[in-house]
Amino acid sequence: MCKLRDITADERRALQAGGSTAECWDTIRVSEDFSPQQVSRSRFEGRVEIGSRAVIVDSCVADYRIGDCAVVESVGRMECRRRTAFGNGVRVSTINENGGRAVAIYDRLSAQTAYLAAVCRHRREAVGAIERMVDAYAESRADDMGSVGEGARISGVKFIREVRIGSRATVEGASWLVEGTVGDDAYVGVDVKAEEFIFDAGSHVGGGATVERCFVGEACILDKGFTAADSLFFANSHCENGEAAAIFAGPYTVSHHKSSLLIAGIFSFFNAGSGSNQSNHLFKSGAVHQSVHPRGCKFGSGAYIMSPAIEGPFTVVIGHHSRHHDTHDMPFSYLIESDNTSMLMPGLNLTSYGTVRDVEKWRKRDRRKICRDRINFEEFNPFLTGKMARGVDALNSLRDGDPDAALYHYNRTTIKSTMLARGLKLYNRAIAASLGEMLRAGSPSADGAGRGEWIDVAGQYVTRAAVDAILSDLESGAIDRLEQVDERFSAFAQDYTSYAYDYAYDFLYALLGHQPSEQEVAETVAAAENIVRTMREQTEADRRRDCSDDMSIGYGYDYPSGEERRADYRNVRGL
Repeated sequence: MCKLRDITADERRALQAGGSTAECWDTIRVSEDFSPQQVSRSRFEGRVEIGSRAVIVDSCVADYRIGDCAVVESVGRMECRRRTAFGNGVRVSTINENGGRAVAIYDRLSAQTAYLAAVCRHRREAVGAIERMVDAYAESRADDMGSVGEGARISGVKFIREVRIGSRATVEGASWLVEGTVGDDAYVGVDVKAEEFIFDAGSHVGGGATVERCFVGEACILDKGFTAADSLFFANSHCENGEAAAIFAGPYTVSHHKSSLLIAGIFSFFNAGSGSNQSNHLFKSGAVHQSVHPRGCKFGSGAYIMSPAIEGPFTVVIGHHSRHHDTHDMPFSYLIESDNTSMLMPGLNLTSYGTVRDVEKWRKRDRRKICRDRINFEEFNPFLTGKMARGVDALNSLRDGDPDAALYHYNRTTIKSTMLARGLKLYNRAIAASLGEMLRAGSPSADGAGRGEWIDVAGQYVTRAAVDAILSDLESGAIDRLEQVDERFSAFAQDYTSYAYDYAYDFLYALLGHQPSEQEVAETVAAAENIVRTMREQTEADRRRDCSDDMSIGYGYDYPSGEERRADYRNVRGL
């Protein structure tokens, strides 16, 4: 903000002539180039600072700094009554409604830091260290005056209290905003009601959304009456019409339907069908239960899950499931209600064009500029490869235990013998493709740090050992700044391809029983190319079925059997 000065007697008279009043004109400070024409029909209380070329019209402003070139117009009241951190340090009871995983939010929170704070409760000292650092950061951001950033525009808002509004942000027609931060270039729209919140840079909260104790991350959208409480939303999530309560919405969490509820769980790269619902209260111990729906999961229309439960990544859930399934080592599956049981079809989603489309579209739909949340988009990666390998082990154990069974029972789900055999084939083929693609894309790291188990930390693929090292350094004090946590995750991301190579090479070593030769590595890469080609042919065939003329029912209905009908269908679908 530019250098400020007291207003002159002439400026005071001009302001009063323009219909403006002040509790005390001596507490109003303005830019060196201030002109009374910048202000009309407004009321000032407490301390107010007005930047260069800022405009204030028809508004009541109390204890606020109005930045250069900002516009405050038709605001019923904008005030800061006390010293506040503007939402920094607020505890959000994510994942578990009882608060056992509460995350202290701040205006530079990344998905990875939030994941550590919420999920790693077995490392209480590490989580405590994060909380203390957030509290210290919140104190550094505290002030007894609110602020409107350079170039921001605030118009038609009924009430704003203890809110910091960033540069170039737009707030128009909101009902009330209390105790929070609106980030740079963020948008807050008509009838929005928000308390104890942080809206990160480039976020969009509009259309009558109601938000209470939430972090809304970069390029996220909450709109069309969406209601959210005690929830975290990270990069590119898009939720409308429905409701969220106590959720950790990792990147690309999507819910668009009025009747959909997301509650008490972890979601990531997720899509909720209409009428999706979960229960976390079994009327015994209270609302203490939680579920995990990892990367790529989809709920069909009317899908229901009774917590606790967990699916494997890229699982499609159809129907009602109340037996607390655990299929986390069965990725790319279908989980279907059948005769009041949960029928699992392992690996079947590997044949779906929808899976390929999802993987491709996420990268294309990245709207971020800052990119604080680190995201891996790689289709072939150590995390999913490890899941499939454990799935193969589990399926083989089931079959070896009873080779002639027609049905197998796995973690409160049922698997048909035919689907078990098909799942093994699909997983083994995908594992071979993944190993070759990772070996092709990378080269050995200097320290071999990619070996061992990998996990998905809110969108970023990382070794468990790397995460444990970060937690240990938090506990010891070796990490004593929040920025260092993000720096560690960023450093890992920079060497991802080499670490993925380490994992694939180590996996191949275990399969062969000896150190792979250059020729064996080359053969693995070549085999993968052929497998990927075959997989693409299979998913392309699935796409063609979905786009065939058999699906043209209802198109060209005035010409039900002619070429006109087919032309209408193809033109509408873009085929």
